[in-house]
Amino acid sequence: MPYSTNRKEKSRERILRSAIELFSRHGFEKVSLGQIMKLAKMTHGAFYAHFASKEALYRASVRETLENSRAARLVKGPLSVKHLTALVANCWNLQELERRHKPGPESVLFNEIGNDSVEIRTLFEASYWRTKKMLETRLIALSRLKKLPFESDRDIVANKSRSILALLVGAVAIAKSLPGGQERQNILDAAQRNILQILGVKESEWEGGFGNAEAGAFSN
Repeated sequence: MPYSTNRKEKSRERILRSAIELFSRHGFEKVSLGQIMKLAKMTHGAFYAHFASKEALYRASVRETLENSRAARLVKGPLSVKHLTALVANCWNLQELERRHKPGPESVLFNEIGNDSVEIRTLFEASYWRTKKMLETRLIALSRLKKLPFESDRDIVANKSRSILALLVGAVAIAKSLPGGQERQNILDAAQRNILQILGVKESEWEGGFGNAEAGAFSN
């Protein structure tokens, strides 16, 4: 019946939303199915009507986060340095880490750095290559349009993309391990300033720089 199908889809969505929130906060290993179902306000036994396993739910949470991220929308925006920088800032959701802890693109993978699970490491690797390619494509296009102060040489662009990702992942990993406070924000700010330097963009050219997360291209 249509009603039953619709109700099942809504139940699956509740489980998925709960999983994304918990996986992004605590990581795959530290989250149980019981915790996920409790947050979804559903019985534990209802889980297997929607997902075959915890691993299958994790895969779905990664896909859902990537497909609905602000980065996925920003990458379709105009070829401008402003949109590129917004894309980088939101790519690993640095600002949301401090403001609402809302899962952003790939943030479900932050807690999985160094995880021994082959499946989870494969997901992390795939997300890394996807993000790196996304950055390289934008950097090359902007460089060819003379909007960035470096050549569109693929080796140069690849190294800049690696540096950006290393800064982003490292900053968030360290910041998430700290209890909070000014040092946490200092780490994020330092990473953002260094990313601007890699891109050849002066911080003074930005209204509020990275810190103005609600303005312009930084908004939802």
